[in-house]
Amino acid sequence: MFLIIGYLVVIGAVLGGYMPHGDIAVLWQPLEVLIIFGAAFGTFLSANPLSVVKRGFTYTLRAMKGAKKKAQYLELLICLYAVFRLAKSKGDLALEAHVENPESSSLFNNFPGVTKDHHALEFLCDYLRLLTLGTSNSYELEAVIDQELEAHHEEEHMVSDAVQTIGDALPALGIVAAVLGVIVTMSSVTEPPEILGGLIAAALVGTFLGILAAYGFVSPTASAIKKVLDADAKYYSCMKVALIGHMQGYAPQVSVEFARKILPHDVRPSFKEIDEALQNAPTA
Repeated sequence: MFLIIGYLVVIGAVLGGYMPHGDIAVLWQPLEVLIIFGAAFGTFLSANPLSVVKRGFTYTLRAMKGAKKKAQYLELLICLYAVFRLAKSKGDLALEAHVENPESSSLFNNFPGVTKDHHALEFLCDYLRLLTLGTSNSYELEAVIDQELEAHHEEEHMVSDAVQTIGDALPALGIVAAVLGVIVTMSSVTEPPEILGGLIAAALVGTFLGILAAYGFVSPTASAIKKVLDADAKYYSCMKVALIGHMQGYAPQVSVEFARKILPHDVRPSFKEIDEALQNAPTA
């Protein structure tokens, strides 16, 4: 949401400062837009695998929505508590039916926010499945989780790096459009001043658009994507800490408390909020 607000502030400040002194219609140069953004998109396609290109668009939408909120972390913690409570009372094997088909699980269906995040749900179920298969060494499992999270982190940040690369390239592409505009202007040097003035203005718009798009929109978007990914990484770390606590034999509420303590303050539920929610935690 703040990303969209930022876009609007940039547009309002730039156009608001320009309109009292110039004709806004001059800024509309479709061919300049085609050259700059067409070349930028082609660069994006040629520099990245298809998976990164696809995620470039989906992650931009994700950045517009913002990182996970406090209520989503609270739901996750209650979900973890319900899972561990079932495992403590009936053994880890009782989780098998739930982790094999989480979409139809009577346990996970109580937590729609968790099941909606398919990658996070798959991550959780994969490691719960290892528990049902007899995994008992928490240190070995923690090392495996850390390696997966590191690989996942690097894979996701390829997207923000790719978007940032386009942001870095846009000023130069704006210059390309401007140079082409100058070429057109020079080929019309015999035209009257009013026509030459329009051609020169159109050429300069290319430089303007490239710089504005780079520093006003694309680079901030890359930064927002990176920040959202970094913030949401805590969602997985939360699951990891709780899983390790469960494997080490702690009570479900203690394992959940371990997970709660690693969360940033702006999304961390209070102990009282967790305690109240746990009293009404659903069962399978």
